[in-house]
Amino acid sequence: MKRKRVVVLGATGSIGDSTLKVAHDIPERMEIVGLAANSNAEKLAAAANITRPKAICLVDERKIDLLRTRLKYEPKIFAGQNGLREIARLEDVDMVLIAIVGTAGLHPALDAIESGKDLAVASKEILVMAGEVVTAAARKRGVKILPVDSEHNAIFQCLDGRASEVRRIILTASGGPFRETPANRLGDVTVEEALKHPTWNMGPKITIDSATLFNKGLEMIEAHWLFGVEMKRVEVVIHPQSIVHSMVEFADGSMLAQMSYSNMCFPIQYAVTWPDRVPNTLPPLDFSTLSKLEFFPPRYEDFPALNLARRAGETGGTLPAVMNAANEVAVAAFLNGRLRFPQIWLTVAQVMDRHRTVAHPDLDAILAADQWARAEATAAIGKK
Repeated sequence: MKRKRVVVLGATGSIGDSTLKVAHDIPERMEIVGLAANSNAEKLAAAANITRPKAICLVDERKIDLLRTRLKYEPKIFAGQNGLREIARLEDVDMVLIAIVGTAGLHPALDAIESGKDLAVASKEILVMAGEVVTAAARKRGVKILPVDSEHNAIFQCLDGRASEVRRIILTASGGPFRETPANRLGDVTVEEALKHPTWNMGPKITIDSATLFNKGLEMIEAHWLFGVEMKRVEVVIHPQSIVHSMVEFADGSMLAQMSYSNMCFPIQYAVTWPDRVPNTLPPLDFSTLSKLEFFPPRYEDFPALNLARRAGETGGTLPAVMNAANEVAVAAFLNGRLRFPQIWLTVAQVMDRHRTVAHPDLDAILAADQWARAEATAAIGKK
């Protein structure tokens, strides 16, 4: 069986950590040949010293000298945003795994596709912003887009190529830290409370998105593009235990679900080894210790992010990029103490309402909409 050569963009984040664990666990099936990070030179060097990839990239060019002093060997070093795109085009690579938060992964994703590499996607923004452009490029080049998010990877496993027979895709959501918090209390929640996710250990942006349910809204749009299923067939259910990672209901009423412990190594490994399943050291489910699996409908009125995302996905064009950009700005403002928690989705709704959607946009139109939304959101927050 062929060993897959993988470049990891976002190597020092939580997905990057899990990817390196998978590579260590299945060395006969996976080789890390490139690592990229934004600014954490020390952690990037430490990871590179262990995995010894032939190339590494640090986006923050001011820390290149620090990176060099920490390395114990001499890989090819790329720097800056252009370096990120160059390492995505590296020769003799089978797959580029993108785990960069925000919009910075879009150009490298398209570069990887254009150079004939399969894409493993952990960055929702790529398909939310530019799903039409990215999926069309992958079809044209004949490369695969493989999901790394636990929910989409679960759907991918359940579908097994049978998307035409789907009645519903059901994404599970933990509900975040405020699943049972009364609506009149949401305006008082602190940043510290919002960052205490009950299940997953993630970066601050994704953790806040999980608390507002925007994370699940982004996943709804991502599922639409990944699996070619209409938005009206994509639903969300709250599942606090995070054991069932998502479900697919087929035309005959049968439903398949994928289950495992909450560990990102599971979906990362399957994205790398697909269509094979490979033994590893991850813990199997022990049903004797699972007391219950619960499912609840989302609180749509109290957490409007899901309906905003559905509107963006159904409208299409540039509106999903606008929603995503406004949310990024609003989340940053909340983390910096400039917005209250409910003002995140109020800001996003305000910016979406002001946008004139461009249908079937090219990449320039998408990026222009993204920049417009950021400016609008920043101005709106300044007035609050």
